[in-house]
Amino acid sequence: MLDINGGELVVLVVLAVMLIGPERLPRYAAQLGALVRRGKALLMDAKSRVDTELGPELKDVDWSKLDPRQYDPRRIVRDALLDDTPTTPRPADGMTSGMAAGGMAAAAAAPRPAAPDGPAPFDDEAT
Repeated sequence: MLDINGGELVVLVVLAVMLIGPERLPRYAAQLGALVRRGKALLMDAKSRVDTELGPELKDVDWSKLDPRQYDPRRIVRDALLDDTPTTPRPADGMTSGMAAGGMAAAAAAPRPAAPDGPAPFDDEAT
């Protein structure tokens, strides 16, 4: 946000001391301290309100697992490959239970019934 390093901060403090002057500097420093204390109190109040509104379930969350610095794709892939929980395919919408159990390949490989003699059926609502 503010890309100020240590040397620039020292220059700003010296410039503020020169512009404000030694007689007004203690008053402004006290106002800055009061502003920081008031901001800290507001943040602590907001944190306590969030904690009370979200309840005790929030305290059980392990936030260190959600830290992006802990992200290691190799570990995630290793954990996923070593996971021994069996997965069962769920039938998608419009699939019959036989197609879901046998899979799409088995349904596609099954022989189709012979076409009846005569013209193919026509559906006016399909077009």
